[in-house]
Amino acid sequence: MIKFCVRLVQRWLPEPFIFAILLTFVAALVAMPLCQQTPLEVVEHWGGGVWNLLAFAMQMALVLVCGSTLAAAPVVKRGIDAMARLPKSAPAAIALVTAVSALACWLNWGFGLIVGVVFAKAIARQRSDVDYRLLIASAYSGFVVWHAGISGSIPLTMATPGEQLAMATNGALTDPVPLAQTILDWHNLVTVLVVIVGITVANTLMHPKQGILTIDPALLKDEEHVANVVSSTAKTPAQRLEQSRLLSWLVALMLVAYLVIHLAVRGAGLDLGGVIMIFLALGLMLHSTPVDYVRAFGKATTGAAGIILQFPFYAGIMGIITGIGASGISLGGVMAEACIRISNPVTYPLLTFLCAAVLNMFVPSGGGHWAVQAPIMFTAGANLGVDPGLTGMAISWGDAWTNLIQPFWALPALAIARLDAKDIMGYCLIDLLITGVIICAGLLLWAM
Repeated sequence: MIKFCVRLVQRWLPEPFIFAILLTFVAALVAMPLCQQTPLEVVEHWGGGVWNLLAFAMQMALVLVCGSTLAAAPVVKRGIDAMARLPKSAPAAIALVTAVSALACWLNWGFGLIVGVVFAKAIARQRSDVDYRLLIASAYSGFVVWHAGISGSIPLTMATPGEQLAMATNGALTDPVPLAQTILDWHNLVTVLVVIVGITVANTLMHPKQGILTIDPALLKDEEHVANVVSSTAKTPAQRLEQSRLLSWLVALMLVAYLVIHLAVRGAGLDLGGVIMIFLALGLMLHSTPVDYVRAFGKATTGAAGIILQFPFYAGIMGIITGIGASGISLGGVMAEACIRISNPVTYPLLTFLCAAVLNMFVPSGGGHWAVQAPIMFTAGANLGVDPGLTGMAISWGDAWTNLIQPFWALPALAIARLDAKDIMGYCLIDLLITGVIICAGLLLWAM
């Protein structure tokens, strides 16, 4: 079964950019007949949405680059290499990478997405008996729990008081839903735990006994740059500034001070911007000099090319999905209404999850799911008597689940690992099937 899935993906999954283009055409061709939209309307919705993810694309690029730059700091590399020596066998290495990645993603998805693959690369440098494709797939598979974790955008939005909550849900939610009824509800916590155990066991069992694909450790080693050593008698004022650790520490301390005020004093949550600030502050402190950090940062930027190229196309797809033409309906609304028509109070969370999972292939964004589904799904859930926390988590799990076979979110990990999407998605397809059964069972148990 594993070999079949790997061959299937290798044969049929195109390069992620081609995949994004194909999804664009599929969304356009489906939107025209179902939403009674003209080709010009669809093109207008697509063009109007292309630039809607610019800020988010910049954040994702910085998560990748700042995280990679931090991992390149000498002291961090030594610490990661020491951890990479802990597993004593190939299956143990797969299990450790999966568990570390999943727990990190549950704490914060941006942090976990980078930490898992950096740790996986360190293990690949240490061991020659681990299948490299499965190792990176294991690091990425932990991402499936992110939206059920404490950085999940939809549960956090539901817990935030204000008029925006009522407006986004068409008045279905007038009071915030506390995290105790979403992320920290025991149903969700048990589901998360079983999912992590499930993918850890599955990934370990998938490791082949023969035909292992390894990679030359020399190819995974980051190139060491030559330090800018200048004799004390030849230093100019500019060179002294470039070599001044004081400047790096002052900027880093400003970032840390802001985070303390923002998180501890103001009581705000750790968002994507906060994760970037942590990576940036630690990187500045742990690299020898400001110019060393600049050089390491410059080397890391090459991995962000896929993000910069593809995010506008997915923003355009989101524009097609959410765009409302003269008919007054959108493709996202049609999908949600179809789910509602065949639901009852027990099956509603499950069908909401499946609807979100399909939608995630075209709109791989928690914010996009909230914009498309919140006005419809919370109103329908309230009419059926379904707990709003359950409705929100069903959408969240659906958004996270199909990330396992959606190359969009794998781009940062693949850039660091120097692999293509087709190299890991065959293994992720197995994880998709296993986690799908667990999540569906969890939602049904929660609804009963």
